[in-house]
Formats: sequence, structure tokens, C-alpha cells
Amino acid sequence: MASVTVVPYCEDWPLRFREAREELLALFANSQVRLEHIGSTAVPGLSAKPVLDLLLGAPSLTEIESAIPALAARGYEYVPKYERELPERRYFVRNASLCCQGMRIHLHGVVEGSRIWRQQLHFRDNLRADSALRAQYDALKRQLAATFADDKSAYQAAKAPFIAAVMASMRVATDPDRVC
Repeated sequence: MASVTVVPYCEDWPLRFREAREELLALFANSQVRLEHIGSTAVPGLSAKPVLDLLLGAPSLTEIESAIPALAARGYEYVPKYERELPERRYFVRNASLCCQGMRIHLHGVVEGSRIWRQQLHFRDNLRADSALRAQYDALKRQLAATFADDKSAYQAAKAPFIAAVMASMRVATDPDRVC
């Protein structure tokens, strides 16, 4: 089982994102892609695992798939094993030894504007905008990291209800049948 390490927010994380973003945008120079910093390292003040999560939005999954060899040449390992659960995402991992001063990178390739794209940005933006929500999530993550220090899967599963509650606010906010 993989271990869980949660560390206090680091002011260098946005810089690490910009470095990774520049490199990836150069790789996709002939494409119309967007790269967003997501996950806990994208939320100022929030504790996080020392992993940069990047959301790559492209016009199609085919465009992302065509870049697999170029991504591999830069140390991004394509990890297809999660595609059964998330067929609309292409996932890549870059080990910490290859980049960003020891930070691992998780690259999530999706169609820009897709459900996953909107959910990831909604979750990040809500945590950035709401200090009480951010503090609640921070406390939960620290408690769960202590409880499940040697079980990353259990840590992830225990965070799921909190994440689902934030995602439910997205459904309410975007529901065209909702009466105010």
C-alpha cells in the first residue's frame, strides 16, 4: 500500500506549476490546449501531498493520445489502468526525480469543457474562494493522513464524501430547472 504524506502549503508550488506548464505548452505548441493547476497544491494555504496536479484540456482525447510519445520523451509515463473508471481521461505521471525540484506531477488529460474539466475547476475555485471550506478540508486531510498514513486508497476513499458535497454544489448551481 502507498503511504500518505501531507505537508503545509508551500509558496513555491505556483512557480513549480508555471515551470511545468511552460514545458507542456511548448510540447503542444501546434494545438489549442489549456493547462490549469488543480488539486490541493493549487489552493493557497491548503496542505497537500507534494504532488502537482495539472489539468490538460484539449479539443479531443485523440489529440492528447497523439502526444503520448512526446510526453514519454519528457518523462511523463502514460498510465491507462484507470481508464475503465474514467474513460474520458488520459492520465500521466512524472516522477519526482525528473522535475520540479522533487515534486511528482500528475497530468490529467481531458476534453476542455467536459464534465471532468468543469468539476476539477469547480472544486479548486470553491476552495480558493471560501476560507471556511478550505479550513474544513485542510483539517480533514490532516486527520485522514494521520489515520491512513500507510493506506493511500483508504485516505482517498475517506475524502470522497467531502469532495462529493462540494461537487453537489456545482450541480445545484448549474441546474437549469432549479427555482431560486
